Amino acid sequence: MNKVKTTNDLELKDRLVAVNRVTKVTKGGRTFSFSAIVVVGNEDGIVGWGLGKAGEVTAAIAKGTEAAKKNLIKVPVLNGTIPHEQLAKFGGAQVFLHPASHGTGVKAGGAMRAVLESVGITDVLAKSKGSSNPHNLVKATIVALGELRDAHTVAQNRGVSLDVVFNG
Repeated sequence: MNKVKTTNDLELKDRLVAVNRVTKVTKGGRTFSFSAIVVVGNEDGIVGWGLGKAGEVTAAIAKGTEAAKKNLIKVPVLNGTIPHEQLAKFGGAQVFLHPASHGTGVKAGGAMRAVLESVGITDVLAKSKGSSNPHNLVKATIVALGELRDAHTVAQNRGVSLDVVFNG
């Protein structure tokens, strides 16, 4: 994965994926707390996720946003789509990403859609298999995006020209 080191000059937009209310029962009664999973991105190839927990929803979202800014990755986006197919798994969630032609749109479910739109992908076909837990879906989508490689990176790693990468 290509980690991003500085967040100072980035203009990140945050998206709330899910809020969960947790109840703790004690002898004094019930105590409610909230957890929020947040995705941040600059819609130009950088994305990150974070989990925040607090006694109020707004505080949980703020904590999640701060946590998301600490683990950003760089994703190769070519003409609004991804460079190649990718399959990834996290926990019980499995995601499949497939590049799409211009005008297709983001064909993905809720948690995956938030991640893909935050990274700036406008045309992609995505399918989630297994668990629909938003926490694991977001993490699996981030793993899939982190494993993507564009042709320039592949050519540089192999020490060959772009013609060799495309023509075999």
